[in-house]
Amino acid sequence: MLTFPPAKVTLILYCLMNEDTLTEQIITVTEEAAKQVAVVRQNEPENAEKTLRIFVEKGGCSGLQYGMVFDEKRDNDHAIKSFGETVLVDEFSANYLKGAIVDYHDDLNDSGFKIKNPNAKESCGCGNSFET
Repeated sequence: MLTFPPAKVTLILYCLMNEDTLTEQIITVTEEAAKQVAVVRQNEPENAEKTLRIFVEKGGCSGLQYGMVFDEKRDNDHAIKSFGETVLVDEFSANYLKGAIVDYHDDLNDSGFKIKNPNAKESCGCGNSFET
């Protein structure tokens, strides 16, 4: 499971989705994660009209890494609606994220977004990269 500090929401997760693929559930976004997306958007006026993108890209210690960023919807993006929020995932990322759960924890020693990915065979000690 990967951990992202709350302030890093605009950094790492990046995904693309399309209205045509709206019915396909690539990832699950928990209620706590959806609430935190709304909080971050409220605290960052420049992202008020944008959608959270969760993505996978090459890099990191294990070969692939997760990212999140507020972005505009693009053609062929998957749009996942959950608890009043929409998350975008691109086709490349969807291949690696299928079945993943995006959650948020706000604990003293463990705060941030977490991605539990059933496709990850190994995760790096840094918690940001994985291998399939």
